[in-house]
Amino acid sequence: MAKQAGVSVATVSRSLNNQPGISQHTRQRVLSAAHQLGYDLGNLRQSRLKRVMFLYRRQAQTVSGNPFYSHVLHGVEDACRAENLGLSFSTVASGDPLPELIARQEAEGLVCAGYFEPEQLREIQGLGLPTVLVDHWFPGVSSVNSDNFGGAYLLTEYLISQGFARVAFISGPQQHYSIAQRLQGYRHALLAHGRTPESALEVSRSPLDDEEGTDSAVRQLLALPQRPDAIVAYNDATALRALRTCQVLGLSVPGDMAVVGFDDLASASVSFPPLTTIRVDKEELGVRGVEALLNRSGEATQLILPVSLVTRESAIRDGARRPTSG
Repeated sequence: MAKQAGVSVATVSRSLNNQPGISQHTRQRVLSAAHQLGYDLGNLRQSRLKRVMFLYRRQAQTVSGNPFYSHVLHGVEDACRAENLGLSFSTVASGDPLPELIARQEAEGLVCAGYFEPEQLREIQGLGLPTVLVDHWFPGVSSVNSDNFGGAYLLTEYLISQGFARVAFISGPQQHYSIAQRLQGYRHALLAHGRTPESALEVSRSPLDDEEGTDSAVRQLLALPQRPDAIVAYNDATALRALRTCQVLGLSVPGDMAVVGFDDLASASVSFPPLTTIRVDKEELGVRGVEALLNRSGEATQLILPVSLVTRESAIRDGARRPTSG
């Protein structure tokens, strides 16, 4: 096969096992030679991964400063230790030379956490390495996500059950899969309860990591002729900022405005008032990401992990029962 492709035996081995350091052109030459010689690659025994690379799409925060993805990384680390896998880590930004970065780490499999631009994901696909996306989705790539749609549905339905009449949604960039899914869950819950989604009640926090974006979104909602009495924020960081903004502007929470979030960060339970939110098992996202990476079936798999509603004082009407977790 090496003679047919005009490469070394070692290059053939690395190409057939999707190991790093081989260009897509060379890999295709080897595969073409294998087919010409009649090899059944379906019966090829794939070598076990030894080195995993965790890639985090850097926004304003490093992963250590991100209260969501730092827990995902902990889950990846635990799973790699249990499977005796080496683990490297890198943050990436738009325009970074991903192929060179990955080759330098000699990664044999990738766990990519958070939003990656389509161009970056196509670059990654071109490397031919086993890849799993965590908290994101892209055609042809395995992914692990929390139930973003279902969680936002639960939050919105809960607010309606508490008697809140006008429920708004603070969103973020819609190209991020989890944010788009949460907005859809909010809309479907309104429709399921006989309410028509209103574009005026859907405002965006943009850019994604700009706290001033949340302040602006809250002020935009409060300026409406019929302002909302409840806000669903696409994550806890946005919800906590929105809660504070409402209080600074003289509103009581939840008396004048209920506020709910998503993710159940540690800060959600100690805010004033404590925040109603959706609990996401962030470590489990990382663990299941590594498990999906080790599944060498050759087919992209999509896994959605369950979430649960945690009710606290930020969204309870006066006289309602004390908060519980569900």
